[in-house]
Amino acid sequence: MIMEIKGTTKITGIFGYPVKHSLSPVFQNSAFEYLGLDYIYIPFEIKPKDLKFATKSIKIFSIVGVNVTIPHKKEIIKYIDELDTTSEILGVVNTIHNIDGKLKGYTTDGDGFIKSLKEEGNFNPKNKNIFILGAGGSSYAICGALIKEKVNYIFISNRTYENALKLKKHLNKKLNFKNVEIIPFEKRNEKNIWKNIDIIINTTSVGMKENDPLLIEKSNIEKVKFVYDIVYNRKTELLKVAEELKIPNLDGLSMLIYQGAISFEIWTGKKAPIEIMKKSLYEKIKSNG
Repeated sequence: MIMEIKGTTKITGIFGYPVKHSLSPVFQNSAFEYLGLDYIYIPFEIKPKDLKFATKSIKIFSIVGVNVTIPHKKEIIKYIDELDTTSEILGVVNTIHNIDGKLKGYTTDGDGFIKSLKEEGNFNPKNKNIFILGAGGSSYAICGALIKEKVNYIFISNRTYENALKLKKHLNKKLNFKNVEIIPFEKRNEKNIWKNIDIIINTTSVGMKENDPLLIEKSNIEKVKFVYDIVYNRKTELLKVAEELKIPNLDGLSMLIYQGAISFEIWTGKKAPIEIMKKSLYEKIKSNG
């Protein structure tokens, strides 16, 4: 793919640290090219100490918008001008739009997750019991979206108990959702927890590396109806076990595309060519072996 960069080319991108592994440039640039839009999408590796100045640079360089990924989704809120309703409630941002020098923050992770779960996974979370690993920015967005879909109960397990507690309190207060229970990380595999769990969602980075452990025991995984792991750079141990047990599952590629499509539409005002985005992404992964 050869893109012509001109003086009129509009810049979009992604802020993260690290960000070299990001696949967003692949499908976003393919979408721009397919629709003949004079845009480009660039990864920006931003260290936490530089986040304030990097966010200011969006205005300075007239960048149209950026996605925001780990570890900046909560911290960046301090430096933007306005939040949409969902971001304000959840306290996380993964998309910024520069509107005439005013930065507006959105969160598209939750809606992207639900779209992928329903459309790709054919799984409706309504009235279901959810087990979530992790309590970071993605967890806030996903929990918020699940509550909108009227789930029954959410169990949260995180290495740092205090962060899980913050998420629980946030859901109680901001979304008036009381059916939340924290499972201490060391007790996550206790058998009595798993009697009525419908879906496991991993929102942690565990699984990104070759030797990462399986956080949930196989005997517990086999009790659920669906497994979702938002890690997308490789097939995780969690997904391998789900496949072995013939449990329907999705990795993070599906969510990545759907949340990215929403960002694309915010920046351009055009309907995202989702099939083109999927095709370019899967071709890239296939070519990487």
